[in-house]
Amino acid sequence: KEILVEISGTTVTLTCPVSEGSIAWELSGKKQDNKESKYTIENHDSSPLNVRCSSETTKHELYLNARVCANCEELDALAVAGIITADLLITFGVLILVYYFSKDRQGRASTGAASRPRGQKMQRPPPVPNPDYEPIRKGQREVYAGLESRGF
Repeated sequence: KEILVEISGTTVTLTCPVSEGSIAWELSGKKQDNKESKYTIENHDSSPLNVRCSSETTKHELYLNARVCANCEELDALAVAGIITADLLITFGVLILVYYFSKDRQGRASTGAASRPRGQKMQRPPPVPNPDYEPIRKGQREVYAGLESRGF
């Protein structure tokens, strides 16, 4: 068996597995006055300790490196799982809301930028091409035959 350690706030309670006889406690080489199977350390400062409890026949040793704090709250596994689950559900809910609102906006045309109706663009005729830059068509090569490159 091993020494049982219980931590609550800044109080550390050690329970020695020895049940018969008087028990001697040592903390980091210093003998303690307590002769009971339970030893309580009030206002532990989180410093590491070598703990030994012994009777006439058996000895048990423990290296205690416990972090304690006055304002700590203990949470069981069910509470931690509930917090994580609630956080995930809220996150997915926000994602779904953003998705549906952004999906709805993509289908609508913007009304702020267009002050005139779109139909006016379709009614305007195309611009008249410049006759100086018309492409050469078949049968009209003689018009351009007199244009030869000049040598400088």
